[in-house]
Amino acid sequence: MAFWKRHYVLTLSLLLVAVFLVSLFVGRYGMSPAEIGSLVLEKLGVGDFANANAAHTAFFVIRVPRNVGAVLVGAGLACAGAVFQGVFKNPMSSPDILGAATGAGFGAACGILLSLSAVAVQLFSFAGGLAAVLLTCGIARSIEGKGATPVTLVLTGIVVSGIFQAGISLTKYVADPNSTLPSITLWLMGTFSSLTWADVGQLATLLTVSVLPMFLFRWRLSVLAMGDEEAKTLGVNVPLVRMVLIVCATLVTSTAVAYCGVIGWIGLVVPHMARSIVGADCTRLIPASLLLGGSFSLAVDIVARSLLPIELPLGILTALIGAPFFLFLLKRSRGGWSR
Repeated sequence: MAFWKRHYVLTLSLLLVAVFLVSLFVGRYGMSPAEIGSLVLEKLGVGDFANANAAHTAFFVIRVPRNVGAVLVGAGLACAGAVFQGVFKNPMSSPDILGAATGAGFGAACGILLSLSAVAVQLFSFAGGLAAVLLTCGIARSIEGKGATPVTLVLTGIVVSGIFQAGISLTKYVADPNSTLPSITLWLMGTFSSLTWADVGQLATLLTVSVLPMFLFRWRLSVLAMGDEEAKTLGVNVPLVRMVLIVCATLVTSTAVAYCGVIGWIGLVVPHMARSIVGADCTRLIPASLLLGGSFSLAVDIVARSLLPIELPLGILTALIGAPFFLFLLKRSRGGWSR
């Protein structure tokens, strides 16, 4: 096995650091390494830097929190995608499989339609995502009882997602086309541009609380992939573990949408990228997805803010980049995903 695959944590960590360093220099306000070095020294109270106020704002107030937020969101969505694919034993599963992203988008759209504050919009979005998943689980349990199968949950999630998507369309239909509608549309396309240090702190807290159980339960996820009967034989409480993983992955998805809008494909494509590097063992797949998800999200954001004079919405770029790459992975695997 190649060195970079054996030491995948080191390799992917170095990749993340490299992408992060590149992201510090790129943007509408271009900066050289010397300028950034001077800014850091000025921040530490050493030396002087001309035009420090504007550069300081562009770097420390806008760019750095945006980059950190992109890493956190990308890592969280990739981890959630890997968990959903393992729990449902379905390579096409993504963080929106139970309607969380669509529900969160509907909540945010309602908040924007009501002209609420940014914090209220985030709360509406978070509540919408949780409501969608609770509705999915409730309907599934009403059909099959407490032991609802993954297939029933997936099919119910598709129905619930369709309902909330209709709600989003309704909010866009009744929104003011000159003011509210553009705001709703932009939010639903996803962006990291509005992240502040306060947002990053809240994101870090919520995502850590959500991701940590998934990380600690990663060996149980590998056992679940063997089948429910085998997992029970090995002493795994299948319904409890499955529910914990689903709830945590849903919280990650709702949190990401609440702060950054709907950003698709990361949770679908990145776990397959990680699987091609470390294999299907979830004890290795989860950490690889976390690191690779942060790098992928940040790399897409670099393209979004530097490709054209205007900033492109992330949802468009993740689809344009993720879809062809997914087809490439599909062709290479010849339609068969290893689990």
